[in-house]
Amino acid sequence: MRRIPVGECPARPSRLVLHVGPDNKEEGVKQLRLGIDIACRAPHQASLADATGKFLWSGKRFRTDPGDLEALWSLLPADAELTVVIEPTRNAWVPLARWFQRKGAVVVMVPSEQSADLRDYYSKHTKSDRLDSKLLATLPLLHPEGLYALEHLGPAEPLRRATRLRSSLVKRRSDSVARIDSLLEILGPRWYSAMDGKLAHITPLRVLAAGYTDPYLVRRLGKARLARFLHRHSHGRWNTEHAAAILGAAADTLALWGDELDYGELADDLAVEARLALALTAEIKELEQRIDVMRRALDPDDILRSVPGVGSVNAAQILGRIGDPNRFRSLSGARSFSGLVPSLSSSGRNGAHGGPTKSGDALLREALFTSADIARRIDPTLAQRYHRLMTEAGRHHNSALCHIAPTLLARIVSCWRSGEHYVIRDLDGTVLTPDEGRRIVVERYTVHPELRALRRTTKPSEWTSRRSKESLSAPSTGPSMRDVRDQMRSSA
Repeated sequence: MRRIPVGECPARPSRLVLHVGPDNKEEGVKQLRLGIDIACRAPHQASLADATGKFLWSGKRFRTDPGDLEALWSLLPADAELTVVIEPTRNAWVPLARWFQRKGAVVVMVPSEQSADLRDYYSKHTKSDRLDSKLLATLPLLHPEGLYALEHLGPAEPLRRATRLRSSLVKRRSDSVARIDSLLEILGPRWYSAMDGKLAHITPLRVLAAGYTDPYLVRRLGKARLARFLHRHSHGRWNTEHAAAILGAAADTLALWGDELDYGELADDLAVEARLALALTAEIKELEQRIDVMRRALDPDDILRSVPGVGSVNAAQILGRIGDPNRFRSLSGARSFSGLVPSLSSSGRNGAHGGPTKSGDALLREALFTSADIARRIDPTLAQRYHRLMTEAGRHHNSALCHIAPTLLARIVSCWRSGEHYVIRDLDGTVLTPDEGRRIVVERYTVHPELRALRRTTKPSEWTSRRSKESLSAPSTGPSMRDVRDQMRSSA
């Protein structure tokens, strides 16, 4: 099995603690810190400081140009060890960081929030590129444990970039499908059921793209020709029953609206959204094939695919976002990297755990969450924990999955380090097949539907939603009690 070398597969930078002094560097070698405030369109600014924080020069302007970079490099002493401190500003930092790495410099990353807080501490009412570059140059002295060693080039890594692009395309398609659903509500509620409630599938999108939501057009088309259209685009899965359902929805629309609605314009709007969704679906399918090729090159033994609930797409997403699993010192570090561990707030004798920290990669959490939902239906050890959290601890479904997901990640990292496939076991250690695991989960750890419905929301029942709130300016439904009492006194 081929391991992933650092830098080949993308990963979040691991923490690097810099200790200034002769104990960690060779004596006689000058240590310098180059802080660079990166700009996207304007020139960058750089400041150079030594190991004691004394500035050798500051405010040097340059661009990401080979000539400017060589001129800047010529200003640095040849016998010094250079550490370049930068912030990840959009994607402008990628070629700059790679250029300094080729020159032999150590590049460290600083979170933008951290540098902003330190800048406010030193000069709250001043913000300039020169000040930012000086702050970055002295940051190894001020907060060395907050620096991250650059181990990957972020968006320059193909698998990391491809998985993010796929997630973005899926969200865009979901937006188009949501707009289609909203526009169909104008025609009437029967259209949704006529499409089998599967607006994201190819056949309904083909119907919408052809403009067959115009009731007059559908009626002229006829049941036979519409059925042939559906049969061709669905490969035989849709037939005359679906054609009759669409004709019935068209008849209901005409009875509901008459001639008061411009059906042609609405059908054109639906066709635009459907064509966008179809184009996005084709791009997603092609992108998934590219992602699978990259995943197979990094994981030729299909170790990640052996994990229950982890398919080809999720395996690539986990591998692309987490990077080299061997870089974690412990399994708890891998769980913490996911951002699915509970946060902690403590002071003195008081302390409490809160929700997930969400400090890791969002796409990694997304892949782990969906994988955990499938894995707990196959692996009895995960199903037993999910069942206990739902029935005894009173957890919500999402909360229970957030507890299972980091455990699943720890097992993935453990399998990767050992080079072995995932083995499904019962609670007593008996090795099981996936079918045997599913049967045991159904027999022992099925959550009752009533309990699941009770756990569907985390809000207390006494809370009011926006729909149930009364308007302050709403008219009263009857006379006030004061008016009633005044009328009774006057009549007496």
